[in-house]
Amino acid sequence: MQKNLTSWGLTGQKSTDVRLIKWRTDKLPEIKDGRSLLPYGNGRSYGDSCLNKDGVSLDTRSLNHLISFDPKTHILRSEPGVLLADLLKNFVHKGWFLPVTPGTKYITVGGAIANDVHGKNHHRRGSFGNHVIRLALLRSNGKTVICSRTQHSDLFFATIGGLGLTGLIVWADIMLMPIDAPCLNVETMKFETLDDFFELSKQSEWEYEYTVAWLDCASKDLSGRGIFMRANHCTRLQDSNNDQISKSKKLPFNLPSFIVNNFTSKIFNAVYYNAHPPGVLEQTLCYEKFFYPLDKLKNWNRLYGKKGLFQYQCVVPVEQGKKTIETLLEEVLKSGFASPLAVLKVFGEIKSKGLMSFPRHGVTLAMDFPNSGTALLRLFDRLDSIVANAGGAVYPAKDARMSAEHFREFFPQVDKFKHYVDPAFSSTFWQRVMG
Repeated sequence: MQKNLTSWGLTGQKSTDVRLIKWRTDKLPEIKDGRSLLPYGNGRSYGDSCLNKDGVSLDTRSLNHLISFDPKTHILRSEPGVLLADLLKNFVHKGWFLPVTPGTKYITVGGAIANDVHGKNHHRRGSFGNHVIRLALLRSNGKTVICSRTQHSDLFFATIGGLGLTGLIVWADIMLMPIDAPCLNVETMKFETLDDFFELSKQSEWEYEYTVAWLDCASKDLSGRGIFMRANHCTRLQDSNNDQISKSKKLPFNLPSFIVNNFTSKIFNAVYYNAHPPGVLEQTLCYEKFFYPLDKLKNWNRLYGKKGLFQYQCVVPVEQGKKTIETLLEEVLKSGFASPLAVLKVFGEIKSKGLMSFPRHGVTLAMDFPNSGTALLRLFDRLDSIVANAGGAVYPAKDARMSAEHFREFFPQVDKFKHYVDPAFSSTFWQRVMG
């Protein structure tokens, strides 16, 4: 059936032929006209990696069952269409948590693996794929291949971070993390410069499970000011009164595009920074308030208007991290554009398992921008060149516009990866970056 699928950025809405996968015993549909296949979960990728222009999208949301859990080994077997929100709802109050979670709970398990997502504790746990033990992969030849680190390992590592191009994940074994309570002890504090940020990150990485910073990249002052957050899970003896499941509200329509612009972004950033009190603010927060504040408004992407938004996320090596981040911020300031939301984080030394994984030891910066057309895309091209010269990379899950040339610079292992791409699978992203 024809259905209008979109990515989270709302910049790539396409009417697509959608085929529903109802059971994990289903076969892939036979497409006789040569069109390609691509799994589609909940469409939370910002760019076009989840879209398949002129192809067939495999709707996996009916594959939403938790199959089994062994508390002795911590291993959960899950179908790929399970939302992280539903997984957490079932396990948090039993003393289990995701070892790695991104900034939204509304992605699927299959999407988390395909994009090898990362979180605020990369310095402690690495990326999501580091906690995938094995998976079953349905290929277009009709065979289901059981993959692990020791069995069909090349295909296993290609599937982690493989953007859904190696086949359809039927189920996956994931190792959960035991916790004492669903709340966290959180500390937040201002920093005035990027030097301060790096010092706080270094001080915090051994004592705190989670670290992340909001960065004011809309200010004319290029000092790199922001607000640093660090947290640990509460123990059983600590207050758990904040343990509440928050209900998301929906924005019923797209706001006018002029609501979020350069001027309002600068005002928001200044107000947010100045509103934070001096010193260290200590709080006890439920896990939803700490990890998923934007999920409170379930479709917050509509705040950017019907033209949508772009998120630009890159990672650059630690050695030249400060200098490169300063150069990126300077380029954004010169362009006249302003980001209403920017996040800065240091990735640790734990190597990602995926052949095409984005997370690597370095500094990652993510910036949201309202879609304002050609001038913004030209800015992104300039940022790409800065990142490439530093030996970094741009995140495919957030991208809708990088060039084929830059993609090969960011992911030089792509020629090896191509051998594991299922011949019947493709995506709008893959077609673009492979020319």
